[in-house]
Amino acid sequence: MAGRFETWLAGGKAAAKPQVKADPVPERRPGERYDLPVTGVGAVAGLGRRLLGFVVDCVVAALITSPFVHVHLTSPSATQSASYWSLLTWFVITVIGTGFFGVTPGMALVGIRVAPLEGRPMLGLWRAVIRAILVMLIVPAVIWDVDRRGLHDRAAGTIVLAAR
Repeated sequence: MAGRFETWLAGGKAAAKPQVKADPVPERRPGERYDLPVTGVGAVAGLGRRLLGFVVDCVVAALITSPFVHVHLTSPSATQSASYWSLLTWFVITVIGTGFFGVTPGMALVGIRVAPLEGRPMLGLWRAVIRAILVMLIVPAVIWDVDRRGLHDRAAGTIVLAAR
């Protein structure tokens, strides 16, 4: 019995020689499996453009909401209510924009678009709803694969591409 634990407790031969396994799959570039270009129109959009587009959409939603919601900066409940209305406005902008046009105002500004992987001309309302809900949860949007597709893109069957 002592022989089983000897290498791990005493730092024996197995502990001294870490085994490194060769990776059978070489590192790929984003979009390679979909035959997308490396740069330019149709390439996978980078994090900076995606993040800037998202921030612009949040600002647009807040600006649309602000004339309709009276906020007292000293009242946490009023501020929270305004945040919920802004989130709802962002959701509507995102679902309508990506579902019917493939872009939101922020995406159009930074030159990116959402494209369905199946080759359909537009995303559609239900896939846009799924994608927007998962973006609102934040965590699915920040877990990416090699192709820079977050869990929200994988669930909706989409990819974000450079439009210009």
